[in-house]
Amino acid sequence: AFVPVLAGAGFSDPADYLSARLPDGARHELEHLASGFVRRRASLLETRTGLCSRLAMQRALAITDTSPESIMQEISAQQAVQKECFEALGRLRQLIGENDRLKLHHARKLKEIEDQRQEQERWEQLHELIGSADGKKYRVFAQGLTLDVVIGHANRQLRGLSDRYLLVREKDSLELSVVDDYQAGEIRSTRNLSGGETFLVSLALALGLSRMSSRNVRVDSLFLDEGFGTLDDDTLENALATLSGLRQDGKLIGVISHVAAMKERIGVQIKVTPVSGGRSELSGPGCRSVPTKG
Repeated sequence: AFVPVLAGAGFSDPADYLSARLPDGARHELEHLASGFVRRRASLLETRTGLCSRLAMQRALAITDTSPESIMQEISAQQAVQKECFEALGRLRQLIGENDRLKLHHARKLKEIEDQRQEQERWEQLHELIGSADGKKYRVFAQGLTLDVVIGHANRQLRGLSDRYLLVREKDSLELSVVDDYQAGEIRSTRNLSGGETFLVSLALALGLSRMSSRNVRVDSLFLDEGFGTLDDDTLENALATLSGLRQDGKLIGVISHVAAMKERIGVQIKVTPVSGGRSELSGPGCRSVPTKG
């Protein structure tokens, strides 16, 4: 009975069957694979059963009555909308980048405007100080710089003559005022000074001017006309000492005065003597008679 079975299976005899058998190791391996396939099939069947059960439950809920074809069409439509949204998002990002660039440009312009505003304020302040159509403000400003230097020198000389007065310049002008320390620091106009005070201030200004020199200007000579008779003895002594100091510095000092005390202090003198006929004669170093015609 075995031989016919072998013949039905394509074997000529038992020897042919035995030679066709797999080795035990290969056969066991195939059996193991087959057992694994069986288990995998059982697991898939179980999963399929669970999914079918869940599908049946979802269908029973009747969430939508829309057909799958309609749902696929809706998905396609929504995908198209999504694509448009992505494109719009890309355009918005481009606009944001452009906006950031413009913001930086705007910030630079604001900085330039602020710099220009500060520069304009500087020029506006300069205009307020020295700007005017006729140039008067600038002249006052420029001359005021030199006058301030003269006043500084004059005040040092004035302190040597008297401890009472101090010269100051009125704001935005070339007018002078005097601070009177004997009257609680009252500021007095030079137009309201007495004769003696006026001469004292004028002498201090002249002495201060004599202390000034530059590359193009040099003050080597100083001529004073009268006024010494209005000074008290102490102030006169201080004035003469100051003039003597200038003489020692190499400056030429000329004084016109009738004060006897000055005659005693001045070594080189030219005297003016009245004569008849409304004329006067000069005598002293460098003076000589000149014959008159007729």
